[in-house]
Amino acid sequence: MKVDGPYFEDFHRGLEFDAPAVTVTAGHAAIHQALFGDRLRLPLDHGISARITGSSTPLCHPLIAINIAIGQSTWASQRVKANLFYRGLVLRQPVFLGDTLYTRTCVAGLRQNKARAGRATTGIVALEITTTNQRDETVLRFWRYPMIPYRETNTVTGHADDLDTIGQSTSLNEIAAAVQSSWNVAPASVWRGVRASEIPIGERYVLEARDSITSAPELVRLSLNMAIAHTDSRLSYLGERLVYGGHTIFMGFAQITRGLPNLLTVLAWESCDHLAPVLEGDRVRTEFIVTDVKPSALRGAYLLRIMAECFAARGNPEEEVRVLDWKFWALSM
Repeated sequence: MKVDGPYFEDFHRGLEFDAPAVTVTAGHAAIHQALFGDRLRLPLDHGISARITGSSTPLCHPLIAINIAIGQSTWASQRVKANLFYRGLVLRQPVFLGDTLYTRTCVAGLRQNKARAGRATTGIVALEITTTNQRDETVLRFWRYPMIPYRETNTVTGHADDLDTIGQSTSLNEIAAAVQSSWNVAPASVWRGVRASEIPIGERYVLEARDSITSAPELVRLSLNMAIAHTDSRLSYLGERLVYGGHTIFMGFAQITRGLPNLLTVLAWESCDHLAPVLEGDRVRTEFIVTDVKPSALRGAYLLRIMAECFAARGNPEEEVRVLDWKFWALSM
């Protein structure tokens, strides 16, 4: 029996699937830290994490939880050509080491793309993803939209759903509700570095130091990501393994923590567009702008809206291309 990933013809609205549950451990945290050198304080400092969150169990980096939830949803996107965008991604509950994440995915809509000469026929699958923890609390509920090839080039499925009506955008009310009102951020008042209330709105931060992309397949496997193009160069349209888009996001965020050292956590993704592929060995850098600062329910902590761009350089002579346009909300002192 041949075991392979689904083509676009194999999907129908209402198709549901699950994935093995994942208990987040210190091993996940260690590998994430080795890959990205992230300077987000709470996952690094278990003492300050306990004082702020009130939990004796260390806080899991929010992007690890998101990464696992995405990976658990990838049965549908094993043959993905591109993951076009995300919608409605809000981290509704913090995740702590030892928590177990359960993810169910449902096909919410389908749209066949227009045929183009010389290109394989593709369609877009709208996936609704719900992740809960061992207490049956909803951690994440969001939508993502992978582009999937057809098995047969000339097949006409008739799928023409209006994907703009599926899912929901990230709302400020949901973001504000994701702030944990029980947290006590007073211990963070001694942190040095620019305070959220002092951040100049609209000023561009340009991070000079680049990071080389390494161990890309290892991150894919860690999160149960099944996309073939990330592990098998033969099945990638570039003839080289494509780096998982989350890898670029995580590297960009790690670089942002150098410019904003008082971030507490990530709350939501407003939008995330992968503009060009990233390959193993690319040198990535990040620029970002804080476009909005709003008070949160926690005195002294603020909601930041951040617009980030990542650029990847490769080749000889070296050429740089913009690879990521990411807008997200974070909680910061």
